Amino acid sequence: MSAATTTHGAALPRLRYLLKLSRPRFWPYLAGPVVVGVAGAAASVPELFAPLNFLLFGFFLVPANVQLYGVNDVFDADVDEDNPKKDDKEVRYGGDRLVPAAVTLTSLAGLALFALVPRVAWPYLAAYFLLAVEYSAPPFRFKTTPFLDSVSNGLYILPGAVAYATVTGTHPPASALVGGWLWSMGMHTFSAIPDIEPDREAGIRTTATVLGEERTYAYCAATWLASGVAFAFLDTRIALPLLAYPVVVFGIYWSDVPVDRAYWWYPALNTLVGALLTMGLLTRIVPPEAVLP
Repeated sequence: MSAATTTHGAALPRLRYLLKLSRPRFWPYLAGPVVVGVAGAAASVPELFAPLNFLLFGFFLVPANVQLYGVNDVFDADVDEDNPKKDDKEVRYGGDRLVPAAVTLTSLAGLALFALVPRVAWPYLAAYFLLAVEYSAPPFRFKTTPFLDSVSNGLYILPGAVAYATVTGTHPPASALVGGWLWSMGMHTFSAIPDIEPDREAGIRTTATVLGEERTYAYCAATWLASGVAFAFLDTRIALPLLAYPVVVFGIYWSDVPVDRAYWWYPALNTLVGALLTMGLLTRIVPPEAVLP
């Protein structure tokens, strides 16, 4: 067996580990807002398919997730020792130098975006990187401070703000930023419900551990309802699909479905809602009557 073959064979398991660390099921959470942002910003087909839009989508689809979850797993190594999610659906960081190296490379790739996007997009890009790192890393480690852990997760809509500002050269509408931020807060806090007991055992205080399971459901429903109200100031049609979130969360609460199982359904729900929003926004460029018989 040649040295090249041996190296290739050894690299594949490490690449699979890195991809699993990046949570492929959740890749659309960062890349999806880019699609929505571009669809809401573009005024023509050429603007829609500008090469920089694809570059932003590609970065936030994989490299940004490697960076975000790589930082998370490095600084949560002790907490994750007893987290059951790490046994099958995710990976448990064990000190492999590959992870810090991958985080460094993806961070450098992200910083290179500042040279490509217009200055109006810089505050959103800078805020994204600050929150993506400091959510898990010292000195702030927002994830261990109740309610700041929730608020800091507005980072998930910042890629969409970057895309919108890049296409239009202007800031996104304030109501869209507020609505998206509230939506992200609800998503983050809902995802923390399965971690309530592991976090309590590890001595970590989060919004979910402070509120408890029942009040966390109410908190998520309230943020999602507020998100819909904020988007309604922009367009009531955008607000309507968002009503699915409080409906689903109440359905889960009143059903016998375990929350740690329902948690894994949300990528599908988010993809469906994101697709509806994107198609609705695209009708500004291509009206339905132009393509329907």
